[in-house]
Amino acid sequence: MLTVDFDRLGLRRGDLVLDMGCGAGRHAFECLRRGARTVALDYSHPELIDVAGTFGAMVDAGEVPGEPHGGPVRGDALRLPFPDSTFDRIIVSEVLEHIPDDRGAISELVRVLRPGGTMAATVPSWFPEQVCWRLSDAYHAPIAEGGHVRIYRRRELTARLEAAGLITRGSHHAHALHSPYWWLKCAVGPTNDDHRLVKAYRRFLEWDIIEAPRTTRWADRLLNPVLGKSIVIYTELPHSPAGDGEDTHSPGVAVRGGSRGENSAA
Repeated sequence: MLTVDFDRLGLRRGDLVLDMGCGAGRHAFECLRRGARTVALDYSHPELIDVAGTFGAMVDAGEVPGEPHGGPVRGDALRLPFPDSTFDRIIVSEVLEHIPDDRGAISELVRVLRPGGTMAATVPSWFPEQVCWRLSDAYHAPIAEGGHVRIYRRRELTARLEAAGLITRGSHHAHALHSPYWWLKCAVGPTNDDHRLVKAYRRFLEWDIIEAPRTTRWADRLLNPVLGKSIVIYTELPHSPAGDGEDTHSPGVAVRGGSRGENSAA
């Protein structure tokens, strides 16, 4: 399930991409399929073990064009282990709503994005998220450990991104059909995955993702402006006037697999 539109992000083969807070790796895998050099960063060691396994399986299956570069890296969103102006593209999907110091995390992302680079930031949309919070206190912090700590309005997130030096290039909503699933989960208990209605709706969503029938794609697009579970904001870091628009292609980043997913950047 992809939230980011890679064409709007401007992803090209050979780009160096950071998927910050990669989780299970869904966006990182698509970047790799498109021939991008991909760094999947997360704080969770178990998640990174799974991501590394999938990276390797994709290479073995011939799903990665050209020579693969990148890999999983364990790191802190507030202290990214990379030099300034490293990445051509950055994806931060469904992460900022978990971070108390989201301004600090955005500042770090801008620091490692090269001038002229682009970033896609996704967070839960205001209305669907309000419903989830009202249905269940166990859905969000402080009861849910590591849960959502805030609800964003689009203008609020846009203002924070622009205050950090980024230029907004557009936005859209995504995953309208997923909002009722989360409302249902909140109604019966966010951790109650065995409820028959939750299981039935989950099977429907899995079928929809795999088969992508025209009817549900049409319904999703129609409902997204109102019910879209996520909002995606696309931004660009402008060139410094002193740089006169010169090419500032990112330095190389070598990632070596380790027992804790550490990185080596040069």
